[in-house]
Amino acid sequence: MALTASTMLPLGTTAPDFNLVEVESEKQISLANFSGKKALLVMFICCHCPFVKHVQTELAKIGKDYSQTDLGIIAISSNDVKNYPDDAPDKLKQMVTELGFNFPLCYDETQEVAKAYTAACTPDFFLFDADLKLAYRGQLDDSRPSNDKPVTGEDLRAAIDTVLSGKPVTGDQKPSIGCNIKWKQGNEPSYFG
Repeated sequence: MALTASTMLPLGTTAPDFNLVEVESEKQISLANFSGKKALLVMFICCHCPFVKHVQTELAKIGKDYSQTDLGIIAISSNDVKNYPDDAPDKLKQMVTELGFNFPLCYDETQEVAKAYTAACTPDFFLFDADLKLAYRGQLDDSRPSNDKPVTGEDLRAAIDTVLSGKPVTGDQKPSIGCNIKWKQGNEPSYFG
């Protein structure tokens, strides 16, 4: 496990399009599925990462708490399943069922979507406004598996509430921290140097 922080993609970046298969329904999901939403949350997660396990119940809770709002949510797993079989689509499907996710969880087999978003770690969060411009990228909250702080989702929830109200999110944003995305050999993105 390599402790990795978000790349902090520049605010105002347009959401890259994607076309991925949702692990539970096997339906194709793209950016167009979320057209007309006031906000879109794109989360890069996986099954095996201790940082994701630490917050996964809160992620499910966010899905439920915002289900009656104009927030679209998608979770994406981009890990190399050859070397990390715990993150294979069948395991992701189990995760959806066990946690009761009410948003799509998709598998990014080529890892091209993770690269397009400059995703670096799990979990990594990208929140876009109604114009699909990046309004927030950063941490869920200050809690980590090792620091005894409660998982509240306060940083991400504050950003979501701000975007849903049509206001700009403050530029003072802390990067998410987690396990590095498990890149396929030879597929590491150039944004890591």
